[in-house]
Amino acid sequence: MKARRAAVERITKETQIQGALNIDGRGTYEISTGVRFLDHMLELFAKHGGFDLKIKATGDLDIDQHHTVEDVGITLGQLFAKALGDRKGINRAGYFVLPMDETLAVAAVDLGGRPALVYKDLVRVRLVGDLQVELVEDFFGGFVNHAGANLHAKILYGRSSHHKIEAIFKCFARAMKYACSKDARLKDQLPSTKGLL
Repeated sequence: MKARRAAVERITKETQIQGALNIDGRGTYEISTGVRFLDHMLELFAKHGGFDLKIKATGDLDIDQHHTVEDVGITLGQLFAKALGDRKGINRAGYFVLPMDETLAVAAVDLGGRPALVYKDLVRVRLVGDLQVELVEDFFGGFVNHAGANLHAKILYGRSSHHKIEAIFKCFARAMKYACSKDARLKDQLPSTKGLL
């Protein structure tokens, strides 16, 4: 099987990000964004998805976290788009429902080429750890726009804000794992009746 790997570098006046991805990895990671809670979410994304992921980001955190968090999402989307190539033979869509203690989350993803995001985390605090919570939606917005993906991620209920964000990232990882996985019967086919993604 051809290795599905990618490396990208995103350099702007606001952020400098290097990323590498192996879709068919073992869940190893080296993550450093300057926002420790985001690091933790990306680490568990790699572990639960079985992806090997490296992200090193430096940004204008003295101003705000926004540019760094959104640009890391953009970089992750670019990595998946590049590593998936023509997307022949992939399952294309995946979903997962995950309980995390008192919290229940669901995520569904479609790697069909069209970006769309529906996101509901039910978090009512400004910070979880050192992460500005409102930026999680911007992270996923950056991802879907550059991966060519639909993503619906939702907390159904829960108490802990930490658990809510973590459950969404774990669901996202598991949904992506299935969506990216190959179906041997369809290895030469695009997962679309249009013949184009």
